[in-house]
Amino acid sequence: MKLYQVRKGQFVYFNNELHKVYGVKPMYKFSVHLIKLRDLTQHITNAASVERYIPKENDSFIFDHKVYTLRNNQRPQAGDYILINNPAPDTLDHYSLNEIEVVETVDNKGVITSDLDGIKHNEYLLMVPGRAPDSHPIDYKDIANLEEDFDDALPQIVHPYGELSAQLGDIYKKKDNDVLIEAMVIAIKGQTIYLGGGLEVPHEELMNTDKWEFQYNPFNN
Repeated sequence: MKLYQVRKGQFVYFNNELHKVYGVKPMYKFSVHLIKLRDLTQHITNAASVERYIPKENDSFIFDHKVYTLRNNQRPQAGDYILINNPAPDTLDHYSLNEIEVVETVDNKGVITSDLDGIKHNEYLLMVPGRAPDSHPIDYKDIANLEEDFDDALPQIVHPYGELSAQLGDIYKKKDNDVLIEAMVIAIKGQTIYLGGGLEVPHEELMNTDKWEFQYNPFNN
């Protein structure tokens, strides 16, 4: 893909696995910032290394270590996940393409999510737990050479943070703070990340895109 074709929220394949674009920073060599849907780890690459995929009804995939099948024309219940595939937000709403939100209430017009967004029924696909027998698995672009049995995909995932994506030299910006904080990863020990300035954070927190955002690594030329 060309960089101008890459947009926040798009589903893309990177290294054969399904990801979602959460940011595009054109000024950097590795300008496309991704979240792997399987385990929510963050990754960074360039536009040439990704291929867009448009999710549709009956697709199934692993999100945060659990399998879901996308269904249309099926009403959710409180606590269900929805994938916003056809966003048409009102002025006071802040959701965008392919955001995944949790349903709080449901009525005839639409749903209210835990983020207080009002979403009409024609704007989303319901994420039904489990991989339906008639579903189309989209976890991988090319499954021909994979040994993994999709029926066993969920039980195999036993270490939710087994893939440590943070690297020495990575610079992260703290998002949930009034004061600008940018810090470099200077050491990694187990699941603890040590940042410059004496900051010490769990890997789980650093990978939470609501709290931290990866910026760049000055040593990746």
